[in-house]
Amino acid sequence: QVQLVESGGGSVQAGGSLRLSCATSQWHYTNDCMGWFRQVPGKEREGVARINRSSGSPYYADSVKDRFTISQDYAKNTVYLQMISLKPEDTATYYCAATRDCGRWNIEDIRWWGLGTQVTVSS
Repeated sequence: QVQLVESGGGSVQAGGSLRLSCATSQWHYTNDCMGWFRQVPGKEREGVARINRSSGSPYYADSVKDRFTISQDYAKNTVYLQMISLKPEDTATYYCAATRDCGRWNIEDIRWWGLGTQVTVSS
């Protein structure tokens, strides 16, 4: 059983920054790809960013490219999402997610989910 624990959410004004962390209980082939989805009430959960833990290759949604950076501390089994230039439309619950293959990053492909952390960006 792989556990994902998020931290780092909060409230910030537009233009501000936050860093989310996701610690995994263990490295396993089923969580070789880790990253983040976000969801607002009434909308489908959308992929934001992910990283291949073996290669370190990152992938981003167009809406966050150049503003969000995903990284990892392999020794700590932790993935980070640095968010800058935050916008009100970034307001959402952010979920850490993990699966085997970064090439398959849809909701139905995710093997492990965190409980979520709230990010609120005010204008």
